[in-house]
Amino acid sequence: GIGAAVGGYAGDALPVARALAAVVDVLVTHPNVLNGAMLYWPPPNALYVEGWALDEFAQGRLGLRAVRRNRIGLVLDSGIEPELRLRQLQAADAARATLGLDVGAWTLTDKPVDAELALAPSGASWGTLRCPETLVRASRRLVEEAGCTAIALVCRLPDVPGDSAELEAYRQGAGVDVIGGVEALVSRLVARRLRLPCAHAPALEVLPPAAGVSPRAAAEELGFTFLPCVLANLHAAPALCAPASGVDGELFAADVDAVIAPAGACGGAAVLGLAARPHVLLVAVEENASLMAARPELLGLGGGGGGAQVVYAASYLEAVGIVAAHRAGINLQALTVRGVSAIPQL
Repeated sequence: GIGAAVGGYAGDALPVARALAAVVDVLVTHPNVLNGAMLYWPPPNALYVEGWALDEFAQGRLGLRAVRRNRIGLVLDSGIEPELRLRQLQAADAARATLGLDVGAWTLTDKPVDAELALAPSGASWGTLRCPETLVRASRRLVEEAGCTAIALVCRLPDVPGDSAELEAYRQGAGVDVIGGVEALVSRLVARRLRLPCAHAPALEVLPPAAGVSPRAAAEELGFTFLPCVLANLHAAPALCAPASGVDGELFAADVDAVIAPAGACGGAAVLGLAARPHVLLVAVEENASLMAARPELLGLGGGGGGAQVVYAASYLEAVGIVAAHRAGINLQALTVRGVSAIPQL
């Protein structure tokens, strides 16, 4: 919902995730990076972590435990029309039959969620949920009665008129995802209350086909539902555990070596939490512009005050190389034309 040039559309950041996954041991990332509507390609070493859980992990208040598979519960907003509801259930059945996923049960909310969309003066999207607790009740029922360990949420969101300037800009690859802000509220609420992996897929009226849609937005033009990528990624999403529980195979903030973020979007809790750790390398990517202006230097990051080392990358292509060199233990200055400077004398 902040108009990120990379990651602001359905699945357009997935190539970046795949490239980074190839040069790291474990990649911890947000669902928006890996979700591509009908398209998905979960890297085997990627951990799919909802935004609230990602913030808690980065602040050292939660750990991540790898799982072999999750039993996924599906929550459908009772405000979804019968035909559109059927499409969601068909997608879930198809995922069970073709991908072998364990979708244990589904349920309807006891009342419509009733989401509303809004745009901030900056142009970023946000929104409200008039009946948020209905999502918690439905999710809890799936956990208690069906033994589900991850939750896929589908809410009926307001349709954006097909001739609106906002939707046209988005379809042309130059706008803000107007539903992105309210989507974050849905998943954060359930993750925080139940402390389980979860992710959201919107239920929307299918748009008529249009020529000239940007490749970055094209994934959202396919099919009747956005649910397949959520189910595929929740399949092995990590369990959330208490910090320093002492169980093998768990990951904590102290284990993170590098953080990659847009150069103008470094003010979130996850980035700030990890950037406070002196052993972390923060790679700020200049090319990924957005409506935000929370740059590392404006936030006092990388100034030698005991926090992370900050390195600026022009693009994600350069960022992948920086991370690969960092993992290999190479002095980054040795890979530049200027090279390393003379050793200072104390």
